[in-house]
Amino acid sequence: MKSKNNKIHLSFAALVLTFTVTPTYADELPEPATNQDYYYDGAPSRNLINLGQSLFFDKIMSGNKNISCATCHNPLLASSDGLSLGVGEGGEGLGRYRTTGEGSDAVESRIGRHAPQLYNLGAKEFEKLNWNGIHQVDADLPGGLNLPSGLTTPNGLNDVLAGQSLFPIVNLNEMLGDTGENEIVALVTQDDDRFPRLWNAYVDRLKAIPEYVSLFMAAFDDVNSEDDIGIQHFGNAVSAFQGFAFRSDNSAFDQYLRGNTAAMTDKQISGMELFYGEAGCSTCHSGTFQTDHDFHGIAIPQIGPGAEAAFPFEDRGRAEVTGSAEDWAKFRTPSLRNVWITAPYGHSGAYGTLRKIVEHHLDPITSLENYNANQLILPKDEVLDASDLDGYNDATLRQTIIDANELEPVELTRAEINDLLEFLRALTDWNVLNQEWMIPDSVPSGLPVRD
Repeated sequence: MKSKNNKIHLSFAALVLTFTVTPTYADELPEPATNQDYYYDGAPSRNLINLGQSLFFDKIMSGNKNISCATCHNPLLASSDGLSLGVGEGGEGLGRYRTTGEGSDAVESRIGRHAPQLYNLGAKEFEKLNWNGIHQVDADLPGGLNLPSGLTTPNGLNDVLAGQSLFPIVNLNEMLGDTGENEIVALVTQDDDRFPRLWNAYVDRLKAIPEYVSLFMAAFDDVNSEDDIGIQHFGNAVSAFQGFAFRSDNSAFDQYLRGNTAAMTDKQISGMELFYGEAGCSTCHSGTFQTDHDFHGIAIPQIGPGAEAAFPFEDRGRAEVTGSAEDWAKFRTPSLRNVWITAPYGHSGAYGTLRKIVEHHLDPITSLENYNANQLILPKDEVLDASDLDGYNDATLRQTIIDANELEPVELTRAEINDLLEFLRALTDWNVLNQEWMIPDSVPSGLPVRD
Protein backbone atom coordinates (compact mmCIF):
# COMPACT_ATOMS: atom_id res chain seq x y z
CA MET A 1 0.00 0.00 0.00
CA LYS A 2 1.05 3.65 0.13
CA SER A 3 4.38 4.44 1.75
CA LYS A 4 5.03 7.53 3.84
CA ASN A 5 7.92 8.40 1.56
CA ASN A 6 6.26 7.81 -1.79
CA LYS A 7 4.82 11.21 -2.70
CA ILE A 8 6.03 11.05 -6.31
CA HIS A 9 4.26 7.73 -6.84
CA LEU A 10 1.02 9.06 -5.39
CA SER A 11 1.16 12.17 -7.53
CA PHE A 12 1.65 10.11 -10.67
CA ALA A 13 -1.22 7.80 -9.75
CA ALA A 14 -3.49 10.77 -9.11
CA LEU A 15 -2.54 12.33 -12.46
CA VAL A 16 -3.45 9.20 -14.36
CA LEU A 17 -6.75 8.84 -12.53
CA THR A 18 -7.64 12.46 -13.25
CA PHE A 19 -6.93 12.59 -16.95
CA THR A 20 -7.55 9.06 -18.20
CA VAL A 21 -11.06 7.78 -18.64
CA THR A 22 -9.99 4.12 -18.59
CA PRO A 23 -6.62 3.94 -16.81
CA THR A 24 -4.38 1.05 -17.80
CA TYR A 25 -1.04 1.88 -16.15
CA ALA A 26 0.64 0.08 -19.03
CA ASP A 27 4.08 1.43 -18.11
CA GLU A 28 3.77 0.04 -14.59
CA LEU A 29 2.63 -3.46 -15.45
CA PRO A 30 5.47 -6.01 -15.28
CA GLU A 31 6.76 -8.11 -18.11
CA PRO A 32 5.39 -11.67 -18.25
CA ALA A 33 7.67 -14.42 -16.96
CA THR A 34 9.72 -16.38 -19.49
CA ASN A 35 11.92 -19.47 -19.29
CA GLN A 36 14.98 -17.24 -19.15
CA ASP A 37 13.82 -15.80 -15.83
CA TYR A 38 14.48 -19.17 -14.16
CA TYR A 39 17.58 -21.19 -13.33
CA TYR A 40 18.38 -23.81 -15.96
CA ASP A 41 16.18 -21.73 -18.31
CA GLY A 42 13.26 -23.41 -16.58
CA ALA A 43 14.32 -26.90 -17.63
CA PRO A 44 16.64 -28.76 -15.22
CA SER A 45 17.60 -32.24 -16.34
CA ARG A 46 15.09 -35.00 -15.64
CA ASN A 47 17.70 -36.89 -13.59
CA LEU A 48 18.28 -33.83 -11.40
CA ILE A 49 14.55 -33.33 -10.89
CA ASN A 50 14.04 -37.00 -10.00
CA LEU A 51 16.79 -36.90 -7.39
CA GLY A 52 15.52 -33.64 -5.92
CA GLN A 53 11.99 -35.00 -5.75
CA SER A 54 13.10 -38.02 -3.72
CA LEU A 55 15.17 -35.88 -1.35
CA PHE A 56 12.35 -33.35 -0.88
CA PHE A 57 9.96 -36.06 0.29
CA ASP A 58 12.40 -38.34 2.11
CA LYS A 59 12.46 -38.22 5.92
CA ILE A 60 16.02 -39.57 5.85
CA MET A 61 17.09 -35.92 5.77
CA SER A 62 15.81 -35.24 9.29
CA GLY A 63 17.57 -36.17 12.47
CA ASN A 64 14.89 -38.56 13.74
CA LYS A 65 13.80 -39.65 10.25
CA ASN A 66 10.27 -38.42 10.91
CA ILE A 67 9.90 -35.19 8.91
CA SER A 68 10.71 -34.10 5.36
CA CYS A 69 10.80 -30.82 3.46
CA ALA A 70 7.30 -31.66 2.22
CA THR A 71 5.91 -31.91 5.74
CA CYS A 72 5.83 -28.11 6.00
CA HIS A 73 5.77 -27.43 2.25
CA ASN A 74 3.06 -29.76 1.05
CA PRO A 75 2.17 -29.48 -2.65
CA LEU A 76 -1.46 -30.27 -1.78
CA LEU A 77 -1.53 -27.35 0.67
CA ALA A 78 -0.33 -24.62 -1.72
CA SER A 79 3.34 -25.40 -0.89
CA SER A 80 2.95 -24.56 2.80
CA ASP A 81 1.16 -26.26 5.72
CA GLY A 82 -2.02 -24.22 6.23
CA LEU A 83 -0.99 -23.28 9.77
CA SER A 84 -0.24 -19.83 11.16
CA LEU A 85 2.91 -21.21 12.77
CA GLY A 86 4.14 -24.67 11.89
CA VAL A 87 4.95 -27.63 14.09
CA GLY A 88 8.37 -29.03 13.39
CA GLU A 89 10.36 -31.85 14.96
CA GLY A 90 8.23 -34.07 17.20
CA GLY A 91 4.95 -33.17 15.52
CA GLU A 92 2.54 -35.68 14.04
CA GLY A 93 0.21 -35.47 11.06
CA LEU A 94 0.04 -33.00 8.19
CA GLY A 95 -1.39 -29.57 7.52
CA ARG A 96 -4.11 -28.21 9.77
CA TYR A 97 -4.39 -31.64 11.38
CA ARG A 98 -0.77 -31.61 12.52
CA THR A 99 -0.32 -31.81 16.29
CA THR A 100 2.60 -31.19 18.63
CA GLY A 101 2.98 -34.94 18.98
CA GLU A 102 2.74 -37.48 21.75
CA GLY A 103 5.01 -36.56 24.64
CA SER A 104 6.76 -33.82 22.66
CA ASP A 105 8.05 -30.59 24.07
CA ALA A 106 5.49 -28.21 22.57
CA VAL A 107 7.64 -25.10 22.95
CA GLU A 108 10.53 -26.76 21.10
CA SER A 109 8.24 -27.96 18.30
CA ARG A 110 6.73 -24.53 17.62
CA ILE A 111 8.27 -22.91 14.52
CA GLY A 112 8.79 -19.18 15.07
CA ARG A 113 7.52 -17.96 11.69
CA HIS A 114 4.86 -18.92 9.17
CA ALA A 115 6.08 -21.44 6.58
CA PRO A 116 6.34 -19.38 3.36
CA GLN A 117 5.01 -20.63 0.03
CA LEU A 118 7.56 -21.86 -2.52
CA TYR A 119 6.10 -20.62 -5.79
CA ASN A 120 8.61 -19.34 -8.36
CA LEU A 121 11.61 -19.43 -6.01
CA GLY A 122 13.49 -20.94 -8.94
CA ALA A 123 13.35 -17.51 -10.61
CA LYS A 124 16.71 -15.75 -10.58
CA GLU A 125 15.30 -12.52 -9.13
CA PHE A 126 14.68 -14.19 -5.75
CA GLU A 127 18.09 -13.32 -4.29
CA LYS A 128 17.04 -13.11 -0.63
CA LEU A 129 15.19 -15.98 1.01
CA ASN A 130 13.52 -16.49 4.37
CA TRP A 131 11.34 -13.81 5.97
CA ASN A 132 14.47 -11.90 7.02
CA GLY A 133 16.65 -12.59 3.97
CA ILE A 134 19.26 -14.53 5.96
CA HIS A 135 20.04 -16.61 2.87
CA GLN A 136 21.12 -14.21 0.14
CA VAL A 137 23.16 -13.69 -2.98
CA ASP A 138 26.37 -11.71 -2.45
CA ALA A 139 28.69 -11.47 -5.43
CA ASP A 140 31.51 -10.17 -3.23
CA LEU A 141 31.76 -13.43 -1.26
CA PRO A 142 33.40 -16.70 -2.38
CA GLY A 143 30.72 -18.80 -4.03
CA GLY A 144 28.49 -15.75 -4.40
CA LEU A 145 26.31 -16.54 -1.39
CA ASN A 146 25.95 -15.08 2.10
CA LEU A 147 24.69 -17.90 4.34
CA PRO A 148 24.73 -18.51 8.11
CA SER A 149 27.54 -21.03 7.56
CA GLY A 150 29.94 -18.23 6.57
CA LEU A 151 33.37 -19.49 5.52
CA THR A 152 32.27 -23.12 5.98
CA THR A 153 29.67 -22.80 3.20
CA PRO A 154 30.35 -25.64 0.74
CA ASN A 155 31.66 -24.89 -2.73
CA GLY A 156 29.56 -25.72 -5.75
CA LEU A 157 26.14 -24.45 -4.72
CA ASN A 158 24.37 -23.36 -7.89
CA ASP A 159 22.03 -20.75 -6.41
CA VAL A 160 20.65 -19.26 -3.21
CA LEU A 161 17.71 -21.68 -3.13
CA ALA A 162 20.23 -24.53 -3.01
CA GLY A 163 21.98 -22.76 -0.13
CA GLN A 164 18.74 -22.21 1.77
CA SER A 165 17.87 -25.92 1.60
CA LEU A 166 20.89 -26.80 3.75
CA PHE A 167 19.58 -25.16 6.92
CA PRO A 168 16.18 -26.63 7.87
CA ILE A 169 17.88 -30.03 8.21
CA VAL A 170 20.29 -28.65 10.84
CA ASN A 171 17.71 -26.58 12.73
CA LEU A 172 16.85 -28.24 16.06
CA ASN A 173 13.18 -27.27 16.01
CA GLU A 174 12.58 -27.77 12.32
CA MET A 175 14.17 -31.08 11.31
CA LEU A 176 17.19 -32.02 13.44
CA GLY A 177 15.66 -32.96 16.78
CA ASP A 178 16.60 -32.46 20.41
CA THR A 179 19.76 -33.38 22.28
CA GLY A 180 20.17 -37.13 22.74
CA GLU A 181 17.56 -38.12 20.15
CA ASN A 182 19.76 -39.17 17.22
CA GLU A 183 23.35 -39.54 16.07
CA ILE A 184 23.36 -36.34 14.05
CA VAL A 185 22.09 -33.95 16.73
CA ALA A 186 24.80 -35.40 18.99
CA LEU A 187 27.31 -33.59 16.74
CA VAL A 188 25.90 -30.13 17.52
CA THR A 189 28.46 -27.75 19.01
CA GLN A 190 28.97 -24.00 18.87
CA ASP A 191 32.27 -24.06 16.96
CA ASP A 192 32.71 -22.83 13.39
CA ASP A 193 32.77 -26.34 11.93
CA ARG A 194 29.38 -27.44 13.21
CA PHE A 195 27.56 -27.06 9.90
CA PRO A 196 29.92 -29.24 7.82
CA ARG A 197 29.96 -31.86 10.57
CA LEU A 198 26.15 -32.11 10.55
CA TRP A 199 25.89 -32.02 6.76
CA ASN A 200 28.49 -34.74 6.37
CA ALA A 201 26.54 -36.97 8.75
CA TYR A 202 23.46 -36.59 6.56
CA VAL A 203 25.49 -37.32 3.44
CA ASP A 204 26.80 -40.49 5.08
CA ARG A 205 23.20 -41.66 5.39
CA LEU A 206 22.64 -41.10 1.67
CA LYS A 207 25.88 -42.84 0.71
CA ALA A 208 24.70 -45.96 2.54
CA ILE A 209 21.66 -46.29 0.24
CA PRO A 210 22.65 -47.78 -3.16
CA GLU A 211 19.62 -46.30 -4.95
CA TYR A 212 20.62 -42.80 -3.86
CA VAL A 213 24.19 -43.33 -5.02
CA SER A 214 22.86 -44.28 -8.46
CA LEU A 215 20.56 -41.25 -8.53
CA PHE A 216 23.40 -38.87 -7.61
CA MET A 217 25.65 -40.40 -10.26
CA ALA A 218 22.93 -39.99 -12.90
CA ALA A 219 22.22 -36.38 -11.92
CA PHE A 220 25.77 -34.99 -11.59
CA ASP A 221 28.73 -35.29 -13.94
CA ASP A 222 31.19 -34.86 -11.03
CA VAL A 223 29.77 -37.77 -9.02
CA ASN A 224 31.35 -41.04 -10.15
CA SER A 225 31.04 -42.94 -6.87
CA GLU A 226 29.59 -42.54 -3.41
CA ASP A 227 32.80 -40.85 -2.30
CA ASP A 228 32.06 -37.88 -4.58
CA ILE A 229 28.66 -37.04 -3.06
CA GLY A 230 28.62 -33.80 -1.06
CA ILE A 231 25.98 -31.73 0.65
CA GLN A 232 26.18 -29.24 -2.24
CA HIS A 233 24.75 -31.95 -4.50
CA PHE A 234 21.82 -32.38 -2.12
CA GLY A 235 21.19 -28.62 -2.16
CA ASN A 236 21.42 -28.32 -5.94
CA ALA A 237 19.05 -31.23 -6.51
CA VAL A 238 16.42 -30.01 -4.05
CA SER A 239 16.65 -26.50 -5.51
CA ALA A 240 16.25 -27.75 -9.08
CA PHE A 241 13.21 -29.79 -8.11
CA GLN A 242 11.55 -26.89 -6.30
CA GLY A 243 12.26 -24.49 -9.14
CA PHE A 244 10.69 -26.88 -11.64
CA ALA A 245 7.80 -28.26 -9.59
CA PHE A 246 6.64 -25.02 -7.98
CA ARG A 247 6.96 -22.80 -11.03
CA SER A 248 3.64 -20.98 -11.32
CA ASP A 249 3.19 -18.36 -14.02
CA ASN A 250 0.04 -19.24 -15.91
CA SER A 251 -2.54 -17.20 -14.01
CA ALA A 252 -5.18 -15.03 -15.64
CA PHE A 253 -2.86 -12.08 -14.97
CA ASP A 254 -0.01 -13.82 -16.80
CA GLN A 255 -2.29 -14.49 -19.73
CA TYR A 256 -3.36 -10.84 -19.71
CA LEU A 257 0.30 -9.73 -19.74
CA ARG A 258 0.92 -12.04 -22.69
CA GLY A 259 -1.78 -10.32 -24.70
CA ASN A 260 -5.00 -12.13 -23.84
CA THR A 261 -6.95 -9.18 -22.45
CA ALA A 262 -10.07 -11.35 -22.16
CA ALA A 263 -8.36 -13.51 -19.52
CA MET A 264 -9.37 -11.15 -16.71
CA THR A 265 -12.85 -10.00 -15.75
CA ASP A 266 -13.89 -6.35 -15.60
CA LYS A 267 -13.72 -6.45 -11.80
CA GLN A 268 -10.23 -7.95 -11.91
CA ILE A 269 -9.09 -5.24 -14.29
CA SER A 270 -10.63 -2.63 -12.02
CA GLY A 271 -8.77 -4.19 -9.10
CA MET A 272 -5.56 -4.18 -11.12
CA GLU A 273 -5.99 -0.45 -11.73
CA LEU A 274 -6.31 0.08 -7.98
CA PHE A 275 -3.33 -2.19 -7.27
CA TYR A 276 -1.07 -0.29 -9.68
CA GLY A 277 -2.66 3.06 -8.93
CA GLU A 278 -4.67 4.60 -6.11
CA ALA A 279 -4.21 1.80 -3.55
CA GLY A 280 -0.44 1.94 -4.00
CA CYS A 281 0.08 -1.81 -3.59
CA SER A 282 2.71 -1.93 -6.32
CA THR A 283 4.95 0.38 -4.31
CA CYS A 284 6.25 -2.78 -2.61
CA HIS A 285 4.51 -5.56 -4.53
CA SER A 286 6.21 -4.71 -7.81
CA GLY A 287 7.78 -6.68 -10.63
CA THR A 288 6.83 -9.91 -12.36
CA PHE A 289 6.06 -11.73 -9.11
CA GLN A 290 4.66 -8.76 -7.15
CA THR A 291 7.60 -8.26 -4.79
CA ASP A 292 10.35 -5.68 -4.53
CA HIS A 293 12.46 -8.23 -2.58
CA ASP A 294 12.96 -5.60 0.10
CA PHE A 295 12.11 -5.47 3.80
CA HIS A 296 9.34 -3.38 5.32
CA GLY A 297 7.58 -2.82 8.62
CA ILE A 298 3.81 -3.07 8.27
CA ALA A 299 2.77 -3.71 11.90
CA ILE A 300 1.92 -7.41 11.63
CA PRO A 301 1.00 -8.76 15.12
CA GLN A 302 3.70 -10.80 16.82
CA ILE A 303 2.43 -14.35 17.36
CA GLY A 304 4.42 -17.20 18.87
CA PRO A 305 8.00 -17.33 20.14
CA GLY A 306 9.78 -15.58 17.29
CA ALA A 307 12.64 -17.15 15.39
CA GLU A 308 15.46 -16.69 17.90
CA ALA A 309 15.70 -18.27 21.32
CA ALA A 310 17.69 -15.23 22.50
CA PHE A 311 14.66 -13.02 21.88
CA PRO A 312 11.66 -15.05 23.08
CA PHE A 313 8.27 -13.78 21.90
CA GLU A 314 9.94 -11.11 19.79
CA ASP A 315 10.99 -11.16 16.17
CA ARG A 316 13.75 -8.84 15.04
CA GLY A 317 13.04 -9.54 11.38
CA ARG A 318 15.67 -8.08 9.06
CA ALA A 319 17.61 -6.81 12.08
CA GLU A 320 18.57 -10.42 12.82
CA VAL A 321 20.70 -10.28 9.66
CA THR A 322 21.92 -6.68 9.63
CA GLY A 323 22.17 -5.98 13.37
CA SER A 324 20.66 -2.56 12.72
CA ALA A 325 17.93 -1.22 14.98
CA GLU A 326 16.41 0.44 11.91
CA ASP A 327 15.60 -3.00 10.52
CA TRP A 328 13.75 -4.27 13.59
CA ALA A 329 10.33 -5.76 12.74
CA LYS A 330 10.91 -5.44 8.99
CA PHE A 331 10.21 -8.49 6.85
CA ARG A 332 10.64 -9.47 3.22
CA THR A 333 7.85 -8.47 0.86
CA PRO A 334 6.24 -11.78 -0.13
CA SER A 335 5.37 -12.58 -3.70
CA LEU A 336 1.62 -12.46 -4.26
CA ARG A 337 1.47 -15.31 -6.75
CA ASN A 338 -1.29 -17.73 -5.68
CA VAL A 339 -2.01 -15.50 -2.70
CA TRP A 340 -5.70 -16.38 -3.01
CA ILE A 341 -4.98 -19.94 -1.80
CA THR A 342 -1.97 -19.48 0.52
CA ALA A 343 -3.64 -18.47 3.79
CA PRO A 344 -2.71 -17.72 6.57
CA TYR A 345 -0.82 -14.48 5.89
CA GLY A 346 2.04 -12.50 7.38
CA HIS A 347 5.39 -13.59 8.80
CA SER A 348 3.59 -14.80 11.92
CA GLY A 349 0.55 -16.18 10.10
CA ALA A 350 -1.55 -13.70 12.04
CA TYR A 351 -4.29 -13.22 9.44
CA GLY A 352 -6.50 -16.12 8.46
CA THR A 353 -8.14 -14.66 5.34
CA LEU A 354 -7.00 -12.62 2.37
CA ARG A 355 -9.59 -9.93 3.10
CA LYS A 356 -8.24 -9.49 6.63
CA ILE A 357 -4.62 -9.05 5.51
CA VAL A 358 -5.69 -6.60 2.79
CA GLU A 359 -7.70 -4.60 5.33
CA HIS A 360 -4.66 -4.63 7.61
CA HIS A 361 -2.58 -3.00 4.87
CA LEU A 362 -5.19 -0.27 4.51
CA ASP A 363 -4.86 0.77 8.17
CA PRO A 364 -2.06 -1.18 9.89
CA ILE A 365 -2.03 0.51 13.30
CA THR A 366 -5.78 0.28 13.85
CA SER A 367 -5.68 -3.33 12.67
CA LEU A 368 -2.83 -4.18 15.03
CA GLU A 369 -4.44 -2.60 18.06
CA ASN A 370 -7.78 -4.30 17.39
CA TYR A 371 -6.38 -7.68 16.40
CA ASN A 372 -8.66 -10.70 16.89
CA ALA A 373 -6.63 -13.84 17.64
CA ASN A 374 -9.59 -16.10 16.84
CA GLN A 375 -8.46 -16.14 13.21
CA LEU A 376 -5.19 -17.90 14.07
CA ILE A 377 -4.88 -21.42 12.70
CA LEU A 378 -2.88 -23.32 15.30
CA PRO A 379 -2.95 -26.83 16.78
CA LYS A 380 -4.47 -26.93 20.24
CA ASP A 381 -1.85 -27.29 22.93
CA GLU A 382 -2.16 -26.20 26.55
CA VAL A 383 1.41 -24.85 26.75
CA LEU A 384 1.32 -23.02 23.41
CA ASP A 385 -2.19 -21.66 23.94
CA ALA A 386 -0.90 -19.99 27.09
CA SER A 387 2.09 -18.32 25.46
CA ASP A 388 1.54 -17.69 21.74
CA LEU A 389 0.02 -14.25 22.39
CA ASP A 390 2.67 -13.09 24.87
CA GLY A 391 4.46 -11.06 22.21
CA TYR A 392 1.27 -9.40 21.00
CA ASN A 393 0.16 -8.55 24.53
CA ASP A 394 3.51 -6.95 25.44
CA ALA A 395 2.79 -3.20 25.20
CA THR A 396 6.45 -2.24 24.81
CA LEU A 397 7.01 -4.69 21.95
CA ARG A 398 3.77 -3.64 20.30
CA GLN A 399 4.94 -0.02 20.34
CA THR A 400 8.22 -1.08 18.71
CA ILE A 401 6.21 -2.75 15.94
CA ILE A 402 4.06 0.38 15.57
CA ASP A 403 7.15 2.58 15.35
CA ALA A 404 8.52 0.37 12.55
CA ASN A 405 5.37 0.72 10.45
CA GLU A 406 5.89 2.37 7.03
CA LEU A 407 2.32 2.43 5.74
CA GLU A 408 -0.13 5.32 5.85
CA PRO A 409 -3.88 4.60 5.96
CA VAL A 410 -5.61 4.26 2.59
CA GLU A 411 -9.33 4.84 2.16
CA LEU A 412 -11.09 2.44 -0.19
CA THR A 413 -14.77 1.67 -0.47
CA ARG A 414 -15.96 -1.87 0.15
CA ALA A 415 -16.62 -2.23 -3.57
CA GLU A 416 -13.04 -1.18 -4.30
CA ILE A 417 -11.70 -3.67 -1.77
CA ASN A 418 -13.78 -6.36 -3.45
CA ASP A 419 -12.30 -5.43 -6.84
CA LEU A 420 -8.79 -5.48 -5.36
CA LEU A 421 -9.45 -8.96 -4.00
CA GLU A 422 -10.67 -10.04 -7.42
CA PHE A 423 -7.37 -8.91 -8.92
CA LEU A 424 -5.48 -10.91 -6.30
CA ARG A 425 -7.62 -13.87 -7.31
CA ALA A 426 -6.43 -13.31 -10.88
CA LEU A 427 -2.86 -13.96 -9.69
CA THR A 428 -3.78 -17.60 -9.07
CA ASP A 429 -2.41 -20.28 -11.37
CA TRP A 430 -5.11 -22.89 -10.85
CA ASN A 431 -2.79 -25.65 -12.07
CA VAL A 432 -1.25 -25.68 -8.59
CA LEU A 433 -4.40 -27.32 -7.24
CA ASN A 434 -3.55 -30.44 -9.23
CA GLN A 435 -0.10 -31.38 -7.96
CA GLU A 436 -0.68 -34.91 -6.77
CA TRP A 437 1.79 -35.93 -9.49
CA MET A 438 4.58 -34.38 -7.47
CA ILE A 439 4.34 -36.83 -4.56
CA PRO A 440 6.31 -40.06 -5.11
CA ASP A 441 4.84 -43.40 -4.13
CA SER A 442 8.08 -44.27 -2.35
CA VAL A 443 11.56 -42.91 -1.64
CA PRO A 444 14.94 -44.71 -1.66
CA SER A 445 15.21 -44.84 2.15
CA GLY A 446 12.02 -46.86 2.36
CA LEU A 447 10.59 -44.44 4.93
CA PRO A 448 6.87 -43.58 4.60
CA VAL A 449 5.93 -40.64 2.39
CA ARG A 450 2.23 -39.97 2.99
CA ASP A 451 1.93 -39.83 6.77
